[in-house]
Amino acid sequence: MSKQRRNSGGNKSANWQQDDFIEKLVVIKRTAKVVKGGSRFNFSAIVVVGDGNGQVGYGLGKAKEVPESIRKATDKARRNMIDVSIRDGRTIHHQIKGHYGAGKVVLRPAAEGTGIIAGGSMRPIFEALGISDILAKSTGTSNPHNLIKATFQALQSVRSPDEIAKRRGLPVNKIRVA
Repeated sequence: MSKQRRNSGGNKSANWQQDDFIEKLVVIKRTAKVVKGGSRFNFSAIVVVGDGNGQVGYGLGKAKEVPESIRKATDKARRNMIDVSIRDGRTIHHQIKGHYGAGKVVLRPAAEGTGIIAGGSMRPIFEALGISDILAKSTGTSNPHNLIKATFQALQSVRSPDEIAKRRGLPVNKIRVA
């Protein structure tokens, strides 16, 4: 997985081309530090990056300017990508629960044509991942940091029937799929 590719053209100058990733800005927060003479503002941004085909990552960036915080978050998201097993290119294989801190999520596979039924911070993850049909419910906190981490924890636990069969040393048809 290369982050940048050199564009091979007749041009003698160095041309750089970005890989095709889906970037979703989840939230931007502003914090203020009161100092003598006024307030100093800092910005934090959470960005989700995915290839639309089973890879997704998230990152948190902090800076004194909004564009710089988004750039930092995008760089972290590209470095911290995970692979997720997707069924039929549209949903997950099985129901799974995830939690991080007070954030709790339940992810369920959905029938074709259902769409993404998910709350605020979870929707950009599924869009960047390439999932088009899923039912997701968040219970507990609505804090975007904890919801994103809980969703990633759940997605890392998703296993395909092939992976389970290989791990157990059985043929795939012996694995019961609910």
